[in-house]
Amino acid sequence: MKKLMMCLTLLCLMAALAIPASALEYTIGAPGGAEYAKPTSVEPVVTAGRGETPNEDLSKNATLVPPTFGSPTSYVLGVGDPLTPNLTGAVANGLGGVISGGGASLLPPVSADTPNVSALDVVTAVSTSYTAVSSDLYYANGSLGTLKIPSLDVNVKVVQGTDSAALAKGAGHFEDTSIWEGNVCVAGHNRGTNCYFGEIHTLDIGDKITLTTKLGTRTYSVVSVQKVRETDNSMLAPSTDNRITLYTCVRNQSAYRWCVQAVETV
Repeated sequence: MKKLMMCLTLLCLMAALAIPASALEYTIGAPGGAEYAKPTSVEPVVTAGRGETPNEDLSKNATLVPPTFGSPTSYVLGVGDPLTPNLTGAVANGLGGVISGGGASLLPPVSADTPNVSALDVVTAVSTSYTAVSSDLYYANGSLGTLKIPSLDVNVKVVQGTDSAALAKGAGHFEDTSIWEGNVCVAGHNRGTNCYFGEIHTLDIGDKITLTTKLGTRTYSVVSVQKVRETDNSMLAPSTDNRITLYTCVRNQSAYRWCVQAVETV
């Protein structure tokens, strides 16, 4: 019996050794997408429908430091001092310049160190119009001209300045704005004995405004009447067309101003 058991055990062992060994079966999953963090920089704007980036200079040599707040060019797009030296090799008006991002116009760098250059040179570079007040433009009575708004029965002298002393004499011309070509900006009271602009917010589109100076008489047609923030000086910016901008306070709302703009009629 013992011999039989030993034989069976030996046979089982031989059978086990006769089975070929096989490797453990397993799979390795394909690697997923790279686990990078989202980019922190702003993605470039692409041209709609095509995917390519626009053909414009986005480098630091197209960066401009904006003009001083409240200056004649502070609200003109694409105007300012170059952040870096003239890296493009462009020359504008013999002073050097850089290519403005998104365009091919050359802007002269304006700074306190540049001789014989003022903010008005930049105004000219972007094709705006401007006529400075000079001594020969004053009338004998000290005014710069006469403003008429027929629909409101307004006929008022325009004097230089917008302080209380000036507005006591008539409508006041903003000193940093043009007096003829481009955007002529004028302020006036809306109450009291000199409330010449008290009803300008009632003007309709198309109403006429006339300005007479020593340079001639120009008629404008109202294109906008709006309430703006007291701190919003954007309407004082130079313009490429001839227009007149009127400002006055809003009654009982010191944070706002009425602003009327009219463009030259053809």
